[in-house]
Amino acid sequence: MRAAFYTFGCKLNQFETEALASSFRSQGFSLVSVREEAEYYIINTCTVTSKSEQKARRLIRKLSRRTSESLLIVTGCYAQLNREVLESLGDNIVVVSQDKKNILMDLPGFLTGDAGLPDNKLKSFGMFSSIAEVSPHGQFSFKVDKYSFHSRAFLKIQDGCDYRCAYCRIPLARGRSVSLDPDTVVARLKKLESSGYREVVLTGVNIASYSYKDISLPGLLARVLEGVSRLRFRLSSLEPEMIDHELGDVLRKEEICPHFHIPVQSGSNKVLRHMQRRHRADEVINAVNLLKQVKPGSFIAADLLVGFPGETDEDFMLTRNLVQELEFSRLHVFPFSPRPGTEAYTMKDRVPERIRDERVKELLILSNELYTRYAGTWFNRKVQVILEYRQAEPQEGLWIGHSGNYLKILVSDLPLTLAQSGLPVNVIIDSIGEICQGHCVSA
Repeated sequence: MRAAFYTFGCKLNQFETEALASSFRSQGFSLVSVREEAEYYIINTCTVTSKSEQKARRLIRKLSRRTSESLLIVTGCYAQLNREVLESLGDNIVVVSQDKKNILMDLPGFLTGDAGLPDNKLKSFGMFSSIAEVSPHGQFSFKVDKYSFHSRAFLKIQDGCDYRCAYCRIPLARGRSVSLDPDTVVARLKKLESSGYREVVLTGVNIASYSYKDISLPGLLARVLEGVSRLRFRLSSLEPEMIDHELGDVLRKEEICPHFHIPVQSGSNKVLRHMQRRHRADEVINAVNLLKQVKPGSFIAADLLVGFPGETDEDFMLTRNLVQELEFSRLHVFPFSPRPGTEAYTMKDRVPERIRDERVKELLILSNELYTRYAGTWFNRKVQVILEYRQAEPQEGLWIGHSGNYLKILVSDLPLTLAQSGLPVNVIIDSIGEICQGHCVSA
């Protein structure tokens, strides 16, 4: 049997999709693209923006019409909040809410066992869902033996969020913050290390809020660095007010990639208050300066939410000025869209879409300038690259990978045995672009 997967949204969703794909493959399923025919399609949805929901509906409706004999399993945050909308898109669709997503880890075993009825997929899934039990540690029951869609590994160390930002639906979909115990974190990392992985992304909804008994994120990272010896680590987004000297002392370690992502959202304290964010502009400045001090040359990206109700031209210029002052390496710019169930959904003083979109465009242009400037500082310098699974240009002997500071690099002069070893390779950057180019000098 064949199964196809598609993921919308964050690295956390990507990790959970990888875990589901790993479970299906281990039970004998062939994994194929959603463009191909399959008996089962698993769509992992996102609810951060209305655009991501619209894209999900479009894909689900298209697949349902094209593959009427297949079963479409829709899960994720959008499925948690709008089950009826998704169920209405086709007769061969079943919806599994985010809080029950972990039961899908057991689905392939059921389908390939004696109880499975693969010729009657809806009936078979109904039987499965009637007996499937949600794990008491469901958020952390996702495990990956081998990654199907990424060359680096992911590990979820935290889920949910205790913040109540006025624009965000994620706490509604994923609940309050919970953290994976440190012993299990280290044990899972050791398994990934022994499987040959050399980079792991530590992910969650808000990993800076990691808390298990008396252990916070700095304590967890210290435990992790003691527990493994051949892994480098990349952190998903860090809230600026949580970046302090205690965390900075751990981030100095060579094993932590010089690549950070900060949800800034705005440079205006007035707007940040209305957003119900927990930080102010001066905390962003302090956080970025600390990161640059403990990890010189770091790639530091920022999330920005543009056009929030009440955002004036002056507020927008405060955001632009903050970005220019701190010289972020990349901007992820999101136009505000009112999300049902959030406080901002009913806020007045909306910014006209035309003005909002002009501001978004202006920041995207600035983002390109900032990236070009940052990447240019690495011309003719050596970086360490983890290669992707695939060869970029087999006939040319070119491989693609990411450096520790998250530059995407096309690598030449790479011996095939070294490329296939999974080891990091040292590369001199020869040219700068959205995809940089470089040549291998050693492992």
